[in-house]
Amino acid sequence: MTQATPQTKLRSLPRRKMGPPLRKGVYLLPSLFTTGGLFCGFYAIIATLGEAYVFAAIAMLVAMVFDGLDGRIARLTKTSSKFGVEYDSLADLVAFGVAPGVLAYCWALESWQVWGWLAAALYVTCGALRLARFNVKSETADKTHFVGLPIPAASAVVATTVLLDDFLGGAGSSAKQIAPLVLIYTLAGLMVSNIRYYSFKELKLRDRKPFWLLLLSIIAIQIMIAQPHVMLFGGFWCYAASGPLWLMVRLGRLGLGKLKKAPSAPPPENVRPLQTLDTDKEGPL
Repeated sequence: MTQATPQTKLRSLPRRKMGPPLRKGVYLLPSLFTTGGLFCGFYAIIATLGEAYVFAAIAMLVAMVFDGLDGRIARLTKTSSKFGVEYDSLADLVAFGVAPGVLAYCWALESWQVWGWLAAALYVTCGALRLARFNVKSETADKTHFVGLPIPAASAVVATTVLLDDFLGGAGSSAKQIAPLVLIYTLAGLMVSNIRYYSFKELKLRDRKPFWLLLLSIIAIQIMIAQPHVMLFGGFWCYAASGPLWLMVRLGRLGLGKLKKAPSAPPPENVRPLQTLDTDKEGPL
């Protein structure tokens, strides 16, 4: 019998399937916008450590603009790639996960000591979980709605709250005792929830719209110019609250539907009425 050599053993082993070869180079234009959002997130952290909370909040809002542009540019120029998706998620984690967590802690949660940094850490963790779930379900998910509060919207709620507090001159300092702690825990829960939020991806601005919608847009732009702090705060807070409100309305409709479909009570059986005794007649003794 011939003894098997190491070369024949290697040949007999099943070959592993190799993945597709990596392409050299990356798409430059969308990656630059993603990098801009990453820089804004890092600057927000540096500004927070320097107690420049307003500049940190503004940088987080600017990062939202970059985050919205990089995806649209990638779709318009047909330069979408797996590298771009992963790079965008990493930039979002810094700009909309770590930066808001650090800002919320230094701005209002530091007085809570352990509970404060635990709340900020939970926000960052839930933001990372939200991004990971979005990446896994991005190909099969519904394009018209998000599952859970998007992490840029949660970051915008934190940023606009800081801006409104500065606009009011710190008038809400008395509410900083417990309100920010509840807010951070609520945002963390909404990000990992199954509540649906409208994505605005299917909003076709090129189509004809009702005339009242144009008037409403003009009024919103005027308020935005006159009171940007109030308008941004109200807009993002309404969006964050739209998910739970939509869920409550849906549960209410389901409850009403079950009540309407419930079978009615069966009619009472024909029961003969009890015969009353006739007191005028004498019965048998």
